[in-house]
Amino acid sequence: MRRGRRERERERARRAREGEIGVVVGGGEGGSERGKKSRCAASAGSEARKAGSAQARIRMRRTKPKRASSASASAALWEEKEKKNERKIHIYHPPPKSPKLRKSRHGCLPCSGATPCPGQAHEAQPHELAHGGRGAPPKLVIQGGLVPRLVAQAPREAGLSELKQLLSESPKPLSVWGVTVGPDCGDERGDVVLLKFLRARDFAAREAHAMVVRSAEWRAEFGADGVAEEELGFKELEGVVAYTHGWDRGGRPVCYNAYGVFRDRAVYERVLGDADKLGRFLRWRVQVMERGVRMLQLRPGGVNAITQVTDLKDMPKRELRAASSRILALFQDNYPELVARKVFINVPWYFSMLYSMMSPFLTERTKSKFVIAREGNVAETLYKFIRPEFVPVQYGGLSRPGDLENGPPKPASEFAIKGGEKVFLEIDGIEAGATITWDIVVGGWDLEYGAEFVPTAENSYTLAVEKPRRIAATAEEPVHNAFTAREAGKLVLTVDNSGSRKKKVAAYRYFVRKPSSSPSSI
Repeated sequence: MRRGRRERERERARRAREGEIGVVVGGGEGGSERGKKSRCAASAGSEARKAGSAQARIRMRRTKPKRASSASASAALWEEKEKKNERKIHIYHPPPKSPKLRKSRHGCLPCSGATPCPGQAHEAQPHELAHGGRGAPPKLVIQGGLVPRLVAQAPREAGLSELKQLLSESPKPLSVWGVTVGPDCGDERGDVVLLKFLRARDFAAREAHAMVVRSAEWRAEFGADGVAEEELGFKELEGVVAYTHGWDRGGRPVCYNAYGVFRDRAVYERVLGDADKLGRFLRWRVQVMERGVRMLQLRPGGVNAITQVTDLKDMPKRELRAASSRILALFQDNYPELVARKVFINVPWYFSMLYSMMSPFLTERTKSKFVIAREGNVAETLYKFIRPEFVPVQYGGLSRPGDLENGPPKPASEFAIKGGEKVFLEIDGIEAGATITWDIVVGGWDLEYGAEFVPTAENSYTLAVEKPRRIAATAEEPVHNAFTAREAGKLVLTVDNSGSRKKKVAAYRYFVRKPSSSPSSI
């Protein structure tokens, strides 16, 4: 009897899938109103399958649930959780200040009954409020809702309040990066600046206070506020050794450093030959940094840091050791937390030795921002953080010197070419008499490239605009070309990576100038 009922249920389910009957939802097999609707939906699905899969896919996309419902459900759960937390008391345990303790196994273990959770909060028990916590005195007791948000802000707010209190004892207001800092400065940028010094000292207010005071004294003695307008006589190094060019995907200015020119002994002697020349070079590096700081907003939620790209190609090791150490110490003491990400490109084999030499001068937070890219992987790494139209041409981008002086560049389209793959880029809709200009670049090249024009008319011939040729991996410049069509048709760019197993990133853009009209770009 039981087996027969199971067989009938399977048969009913099979027939429902095939659209023969409706799915029973409450009520008998004749079906309620919901059953009738299910039969209509099943028959509609059967008709859609007969008509073709494309129509079915469109219908499925239309019937996807809206994200707003899940978001509203999450919001309701959050509100319900916060209402429960309003009647609870939580104890916050700060993370350990010592770098060694932070790296220890204790900081990685989950919470237990005998160990507090570093950087987290737990619901307080009666004995904890009386004796001060699970084995360690708590630094903060939170009562009410929004516990996760308050826990994240607790060290910042406490450290900022204590730092302002210490600054209020100073005989005169202090100025850092052109912003007056202190409890009564009346400038929202002051808190942003102070928080950078606090983060550099793991929110230890007294250490951050000493750092702010020393930096303000150094700026007054060095004349840092006016160094950006000075003429230091390093025109040959501008745009080569240290310069700001474009923005990253987060809107941050990008500063490039390349010291390969000092491999030339004559250049090295002319710029860094003695102590006086080294001092003037350090002043010039501060000038470049000050110009980058002026591009920042230094406001809550704004662009408050830069992205730094350092090219290690042909960089001399011994000659720059003294200069590198002084630059690192100077920037870390007076420009803390101004670099959101530091990307090293064209990294040679000896970089590990150089990195171990610089490591004692770097904080743990600074080292966590490093990104390493070896030779042949530069464009792929930079494209993750910077759009191709802002990447300089020598690093596999489309930006040439002077391109940004006339306003924002034309956006580029990015694509990837797998190993053994051949890609055709077709630009349709070109009218007779129109001129098309294009740029295309492939990171690491080492493949074949060509371009041809295919007329729309059936009796016309295909024109070879650029005969297929192999571009070496050492090529840096992107391909730039233009073509005027005598008849309507399309331009086809061919990128052939069939001779390689390596995946490559690429970008292209084009401009079409129609006859007696303004250009259009894609």
